[in-house]
Amino acid sequence: MRIALLTEGARPYAQRGGPGWSARLAEGLREHEFELYVLAGPAGRGTAAGDGPGGVQGRFDAVHELPMWGVRPAGRGPAALRRRQYLRAYEQLVRALVMPRERGSFGPGLHRLAELARADGALPAFLASGQAQRVLERAWRSPGADTAAGQPMVRDVLVAADLLEQCLRPLSAPWYGTGPGGLGAADVCHVIGTGPAALPALVAKQLYGVPFVVTEHGLHLREQYAGYREAPYRWPVRALLLTFFRLLTEETYRQAALLTPGSAHDQQWQRRVGADPARTRVVHEGTPAVARPAAGPEPKAPTVVWAGPLEPGRDPALMLHAFARIHAELPAARLLVHGEEAAPGYLAHCEALAGRLGLTGSVEFAGRPASAAEAWRSGTVVVFTALVQRAPLLLADAMLSGRAVVSTDTGVAREVVGPTGLLVPPRDPQALAGACLALLGDEERRSRLGLAGRLRAQERFAVEPVVTAFRDIYLELVSNWPAYPDGRSGITGQRLRPFARPAEYWMAAGPATTGAADAEERRTSAGAGAAAEPEAKPEALAEVV
Repeated sequence: MRIALLTEGARPYAQRGGPGWSARLAEGLREHEFELYVLAGPAGRGTAAGDGPGGVQGRFDAVHELPMWGVRPAGRGPAALRRRQYLRAYEQLVRALVMPRERGSFGPGLHRLAELARADGALPAFLASGQAQRVLERAWRSPGADTAAGQPMVRDVLVAADLLEQCLRPLSAPWYGTGPGGLGAADVCHVIGTGPAALPALVAKQLYGVPFVVTEHGLHLREQYAGYREAPYRWPVRALLLTFFRLLTEETYRQAALLTPGSAHDQQWQRRVGADPARTRVVHEGTPAVARPAAGPEPKAPTVVWAGPLEPGRDPALMLHAFARIHAELPAARLLVHGEEAAPGYLAHCEALAGRLGLTGSVEFAGRPASAAEAWRSGTVVVFTALVQRAPLLLADAMLSGRAVVSTDTGVAREVVGPTGLLVPPRDPQALAGACLALLGDEERRSRLGLAGRLRAQERFAVEPVVTAFRDIYLELVSNWPAYPDGRSGITGQRLRPFARPAEYWMAAGPATTGAADAEERRTSAGAGAAAEPEAKPEALAEVV
């Protein structure tokens, strides 16, 4: 089976995806052929879900890159007649972004632009043209347009037009077709994340009926909402781009054959954006850290470890206030804070707070550790205080150390930790201090919870269950989703291989449904070697995979 993995690499904001995930998937499913399609950074040196293409080349049959951000690709704009068609399609798309009553025209406008781009490759040049900018300005300032974020200025039009051109670049990627490297020759497209990475999958589904599955480890739309708060654009531009990402996500969820979020918490977010629960299946993100041995003996002094970026959302201030109570009852206790400053001036703020609380000699801001395992090993109890726990892997990694875990009851914490750790309300230093003191004073309980947490994390976040889940998902999609309902593949001059198309295609392509001429064409395209072979039965095809 041929699998096309579609993902983004470097982006201006909000990185996502665990390192090596796509490579581990391809490594575990060696019976399939994987090709990696990367929307890369400005210089074409992005990272695919944390993997540099040079580092994963050997694990994929091919790696294809498309520069996503920065200077647009060279090329000429469309001719006069085609330009009018581009203008109508672009206006349809733009009006969907700014007119609340015309949201439903987003998908048709998107697919029409993709159709035009495939014909002449002039989409990037058109989107950067003055005509496209005037279409955007006219629609954005027309009566009924949503300008709650403020009236757009001329510079807003120029900035937004440039950003939309970059977001729509995948529509003109050289990845469409049924030849080598073409998405039309894939059996399944697998989108890692949503956003622009889903555009090629949407086009492949419309052109060739190729089904696609979406895997999200941290929701792309949620990250865009968080990232654009600090983007260097005025509010009208931010609102327009967020509307684009929102409508693109809705279209992706609507067209996807299956959604595989990394947690039940993300699944709830997907439902709020319109995902169908019947086409959603939680698949936890696997990590090779499950094979790591448990941390060794505890430190001699009772030590609380806090790890994460130093920023308000992680709420290290809550840990400091709670530790003031811990230190009052247990003067020998120490607090180790591992992490780099993620918000300007926040490290100084935390150091000043520790000084005001009288904790200067008992709190150490240790910076970024050499490894997460080293951070957990240095503590007696591990604490997480984020206002929203979105990333399950950090919690799971701490549990794999065998140390007892205390976490605020937010986001994925209850789902990941379950009954193997202590959960406390957010922004409640008294409850957090009480939970930590209960564990610091009970070695037997710490050991019991640490072992239970390690076993739970090993069971849920091992790589093998992930590989098995996607092996079943790929077979399910390819056997239940006819790629060519009309029985025509469009592939000529090359031998067709079992499961290059699902069984429905082979059954529907017989003389009874497509005529003797079509059947003869199919036999001819199979090549001379195939003509001497007996006709394959549908049940025999399943044994090949």
